[in-house]
Amino acid sequence: MRIGVLALQGAFAEHKKALADLNVKTLEIRQKKDLEREFDGLILPGGESTVMGKLLKELNLFEPLREKIQKGLPVLGTCAGLILLAEKLSNDNHVYFGTLPVTVKRNAYGRQLGSFFTQGEVKGVGKVPMTFIRAPYIEKVGAAAETIAEVDGKIVGVRYRNQIGISFHPEVTDSRKLHRYFADLCEKAKSGNL
Repeated sequence: MRIGVLALQGAFAEHKKALADLNVKTLEIRQKKDLEREFDGLILPGGESTVMGKLLKELNLFEPLREKIQKGLPVLGTCAGLILLAEKLSNDNHVYFGTLPVTVKRNAYGRQLGSFFTQGEVKGVGKVPMTFIRAPYIEKVGAAAETIAEVDGKIVGVRYRNQIGISFHPEVTDSRKLHRYFADLCEKAKSGNL
């Protein structure tokens, strides 16, 4: 099994390290030819969603990746990755992949000074450390999606079919629980057990 990590900008190296800690192979996705190689899941890291969205289109990665996600490729979007997946942004007119039926508020906790750390429950995963950096949160969840994490009454994690979107950064902590959960999802999808 191998998981693709979008490596255009943001915290992709940290996600690769987290997966390496679990002995999961990774593939950096930087250009269209990378999509010719096999991968069983995709991580969209935190970073600058506007920059990533622009680069995805300029490098002709956008449509092929959206098609893969729509066809069921498991995807984990963290922070900016959640924004890329969201069907709607409440404070921005952009829509990127638009495959996750949620409305997300960008920079919902304010700028860098609004960053914080806590611990919280993620359904199916357990208690995990949560680092929020200029984080969004989810204002509205579509009927088919499931809320999997909340902090202080705000939704910070959802799952919809093979898509997981979270507001926080699991890759900057020592916990590998969320990456293990995602790798297990990819394994099940690969073997047709979902």
